[in-house]
Amino acid sequence: MKIYIQLLFIFGFSLLGEALTSFFKLSIPGPIIGMILLFLAFEFKLLKVNDVSTVGDFLLNNMTILFLPAGVGILDKWAMISNYWVQILIIIVFALFINIGLLGQLIQFIKVKFEGDYVTPKLTSVQLALDVINQHSRNKHHDQTNEKVSWLRSLIEGGNTHKN
Repeated sequence: MKIYIQLLFIFGFSLLGEALTSFFKLSIPGPIIGMILLFLAFEFKLLKVNDVSTVGDFLLNNMTILFLPAGVGILDKWAMISNYWVQILIIIVFALFINIGLLGQLIQFIKVKFEGDYVTPKLTSVQLALDVINQHSRNKHHDQTNEKVSWLRSLIEGGNTHKN
């Protein structure tokens, strides 16, 4: 029974999206509107992810079968598409590179906003050296090792880069 209710939620939002698209004569596909409405239901806590997780996981795991109708549609219209396949391929490749670039910029923005600035390769190697020295200092307690640790720590934290 749980699966039927989850299917009802997912298909219900899709149907609601189709109804809104038809009623308001929107150019956005109904399932997209339905997904937006489902997202809003999650955001406003009208639904919990657990309310649709079993069916959602099943659909995601078997997504390839859902592309069969689109593939059959392309084969059905191949006579029309075959005259323009080079242009379509160029558009797809161009859009792919634009999407990759925009996604990279978005990821950089999100990482900087929520995690701070990226770690540069220099700082990564300094962090690795600091970890090695820290491990060494745990094994042998030398004043010279502690001095190197504090110098590297100040370098990582943006302090003095010259050893005094």
